[in-house]
Amino acid sequence: MDRKKKKFTPVITVNECKGCERCVYSCPKKVLRLENKLNSYGYRYAFYIGEGCIGCGSCFYTCPEPGAVSIYEETEDNT
Repeated sequence: MDRKKKKFTPVITVNECKGCERCVYSCPKKVLRLENKLNSYGYRYAFYIGEGCIGCGSCFYTCPEPGAVSIYEETEDNT
């Protein structure tokens, strides 16, 4: 049986994020944090710590800013 390993990556568009932290609090794996730096509008923004995303979409669905959060899926052959 061919099994494919999936890897998910949430991407936050820095200048769309207003730092409300809804994505941070909704993430069941706690892989999002609020950056100490500011975006061009003066808001702290969310970022992905780099591993652990399960692709559940909680961050995407809870975000009030359209286009601020996207989740990408990468499939690797695991044979």
